[in-house]
Amino acid sequence: MRAEPFDEFVREATAPMLGRARALTGDQNEAWDLVQETLARIGERWHRIDDPAAYANTVMVRLNVDRIRRLRSDLRLRRRLPLPAPALPPGDGLDAWLVDALHTLSPHQRTALALRYLDDLDVEEIARRLRCRPGTARSHLSRGLARLRAAAPNATSKEDL
Repeated sequence: MRAEPFDEFVREATAPMLGRARALTGDQNEAWDLVQETLARIGERWHRIDDPAAYANTVMVRLNVDRIRRLRSDLRLRRRLPLPAPALPPGDGLDAWLVDALHTLSPHQRTALALRYLDDLDVEEIARRLRCRPGTARSHLSRGLARLRAAAPNATSKEDL
Protein backbone atom coordinates (compact mmCIF):
# COMPACT_ATOMS: atom_id res chain seq x y z
CA MET A 1 0.00 0.00 0.00
CA ARG A 2 1.38 3.41 -0.98
CA ALA A 3 2.16 5.87 1.80
CA GLU A 4 2.57 8.85 -0.55
CA PRO A 5 -0.74 10.53 -1.45
CA PHE A 6 -1.66 10.58 -5.12
CA ASP A 7 -2.06 14.37 -5.23
CA GLU A 8 1.52 14.80 -3.97
CA PHE A 9 2.77 12.49 -6.72
CA VAL A 10 0.83 14.50 -9.31
CA ARG A 11 2.36 17.79 -8.12
CA GLU A 12 5.91 16.40 -8.24
CA ALA A 13 5.66 14.30 -11.40
CA THR A 14 3.58 16.43 -13.78
CA ALA A 15 6.39 18.71 -15.03
CA PRO A 16 8.86 15.88 -15.75
CA MET A 17 6.10 13.81 -17.34
CA LEU A 18 5.11 16.75 -19.53
CA GLY A 19 8.70 17.15 -20.73
CA ARG A 20 8.90 13.46 -21.61
CA ALA A 21 5.50 13.59 -23.32
CA ARG A 22 6.60 16.57 -25.42
CA ALA A 23 9.66 14.62 -26.49
CA LEU A 24 7.43 11.69 -27.47
CA THR A 25 4.74 13.66 -29.31
CA GLY A 26 6.40 16.87 -30.49
CA ASP A 27 3.24 18.78 -29.61
CA GLN A 28 2.25 20.62 -26.42
CA ASN A 29 -1.46 19.73 -26.66
CA GLU A 30 -0.83 16.05 -27.42
CA ALA A 31 1.68 16.01 -24.56
CA TRP A 32 -0.90 17.34 -22.09
CA ASP A 33 -3.40 14.75 -23.27
CA LEU A 34 -0.82 12.02 -22.84
CA VAL A 35 0.08 13.18 -19.32
CA GLN A 36 -3.56 13.46 -18.27
CA GLU A 37 -4.42 9.99 -19.56
CA THR A 38 -1.31 8.58 -17.85
CA LEU A 39 -2.23 10.21 -14.54
CA ALA A 40 -5.81 8.93 -14.85
CA ARG A 41 -4.55 5.38 -15.30
CA ILE A 42 -2.14 5.73 -12.39
CA GLY A 43 -4.93 7.12 -10.20
CA GLU A 44 -7.12 4.11 -10.94
CA ARG A 45 -4.38 1.74 -9.75
CA TRP A 46 -2.62 3.95 -7.20
CA HIS A 47 -2.74 1.57 -4.25
CA ARG A 48 -1.43 -1.36 -6.31
CA ILE A 49 1.59 0.39 -7.86
CA ASP A 50 5.00 -0.09 -6.26
CA ASP A 51 6.97 2.41 -8.39
CA PRO A 52 4.66 5.11 -9.78
CA ALA A 53 7.38 6.90 -11.78
CA ALA A 54 8.40 3.73 -13.63
CA TYR A 55 4.76 2.79 -14.14
CA ALA A 56 4.07 6.29 -15.51
CA ASN A 57 6.90 5.99 -18.05
CA THR A 58 5.66 2.60 -19.25
CA VAL A 59 2.04 3.75 -19.51
CA MET A 60 3.04 6.95 -21.32
CA VAL A 61 5.10 5.13 -23.95
CA ARG A 62 2.37 2.56 -24.55
CA LEU A 63 -0.30 5.25 -24.82
CA ASN A 64 1.89 7.10 -27.31
CA VAL A 65 2.36 3.96 -29.42
CA ASP A 66 -1.42 3.49 -29.39
CA ARG A 67 -1.83 7.15 -30.40
CA ILE A 68 0.55 6.65 -33.34
CA ARG A 69 -1.34 3.56 -34.46
CA ARG A 70 -4.65 5.39 -34.19
CA LEU A 71 -3.31 8.30 -36.26
CA ARG A 72 -2.05 5.92 -38.94
CA SER A 73 -5.37 4.10 -39.02
CA ASP A 74 -7.29 7.36 -39.30
CA LEU A 75 -5.03 8.51 -42.12
CA ARG A 76 -5.48 5.27 -44.02
CA LEU A 77 -9.23 5.38 -43.62
CA ARG A 78 -9.43 8.94 -44.87
CA ARG A 79 -6.75 8.42 -47.53
CA ARG A 80 -5.04 11.64 -46.52
CA LEU A 81 -1.44 12.62 -46.75
CA PRO A 82 0.39 12.53 -43.42
CA LEU A 83 -0.24 15.60 -41.31
CA PRO A 84 2.75 17.88 -40.78
CA ALA A 85 4.37 17.59 -37.38
CA PRO A 86 2.89 20.17 -34.99
CA ALA A 87 5.04 23.09 -33.94
CA LEU A 88 6.69 23.15 -30.55
CA PRO A 89 5.93 26.37 -28.68
CA PRO A 90 8.79 28.89 -28.42
CA GLY A 91 10.86 29.06 -25.28
CA ASP A 92 11.46 25.34 -24.95
CA GLY A 93 15.24 25.82 -24.93
CA LEU A 94 15.82 23.96 -28.19
CA ASP A 95 17.69 25.39 -31.16
CA ALA A 96 15.46 26.21 -34.11
CA TRP A 97 17.28 23.75 -36.39
CA LEU A 98 16.65 20.95 -33.88
CA VAL A 99 12.94 21.74 -33.61
CA ASP A 100 12.70 21.72 -37.42
CA ALA A 101 14.66 18.47 -37.61
CA LEU A 102 12.47 16.80 -34.98
CA HIS A 103 9.45 17.58 -37.15
CA THR A 104 10.95 15.54 -39.98
CA LEU A 105 11.07 12.39 -37.82
CA SER A 106 8.36 9.78 -37.83
CA PRO A 107 6.56 9.31 -34.50
CA HIS A 108 8.35 5.98 -34.00
CA GLN A 109 11.75 7.56 -34.66
CA ARG A 110 11.02 10.41 -32.24
CA THR A 111 9.80 7.96 -29.58
CA ALA A 112 12.83 5.69 -30.02
CA LEU A 113 15.22 8.64 -29.73
CA ALA A 114 13.42 9.97 -26.66
CA LEU A 115 13.63 6.57 -24.97
CA ARG A 116 17.31 6.23 -25.87
CA TYR A 117 18.52 9.70 -24.93
CA LEU A 118 16.06 10.77 -22.22
CA ASP A 119 15.63 7.40 -20.49
CA ASP A 120 19.04 5.93 -21.49
CA LEU A 121 17.42 2.65 -22.53
CA ASP A 122 19.13 -0.03 -24.60
CA VAL A 123 17.79 -1.27 -27.93
CA GLU A 124 16.12 -4.33 -26.43
CA GLU A 125 14.17 -2.27 -23.91
CA ILE A 126 13.20 0.29 -26.57
CA ALA A 127 11.93 -2.55 -28.75
CA ARG A 128 9.95 -3.98 -25.84
CA ARG A 129 8.33 -0.63 -25.11
CA LEU A 130 7.57 0.08 -28.76
CA ARG A 131 6.32 -3.51 -29.14
CA CYS A 132 8.58 -4.21 -32.08
CA ARG A 133 11.68 -6.27 -32.83
CA PRO A 134 15.14 -5.03 -31.78
CA GLY A 135 16.12 -4.67 -35.45
CA THR A 136 13.16 -2.37 -36.03
CA ALA A 137 14.08 -0.31 -32.96
CA ARG A 138 17.68 -0.02 -34.25
CA SER A 139 16.32 1.11 -37.59
CA HIS A 140 14.17 3.81 -35.96
CA LEU A 141 17.19 5.03 -33.98
CA SER A 142 19.55 4.96 -36.95
CA ARG A 143 17.22 6.71 -39.36
CA GLY A 144 16.18 9.29 -36.77
CA LEU A 145 19.80 10.12 -35.94
CA ALA A 146 20.67 10.32 -39.63
CA ARG A 147 17.93 12.91 -40.17
CA LEU A 148 19.09 14.92 -37.17
CA ARG A 149 22.72 14.79 -38.32
CA ALA A 150 21.75 15.89 -41.82
CA ALA A 151 19.89 18.88 -40.39
CA ALA A 152 22.56 19.88 -37.86
CA PRO A 153 24.42 23.05 -38.81
CA ASN A 154 28.19 22.52 -39.11
CA ALA A 155 27.94 18.90 -37.95
CA THR A 156 30.80 16.88 -39.38
CA SER A 157 30.70 13.69 -37.32
CA LYS A 158 28.58 11.55 -35.04
CA GLU A 159 30.13 13.19 -32.00
CA ASP A 160 28.77 16.60 -33.03
CA LEU A 161 25.25 15.49 -32.25
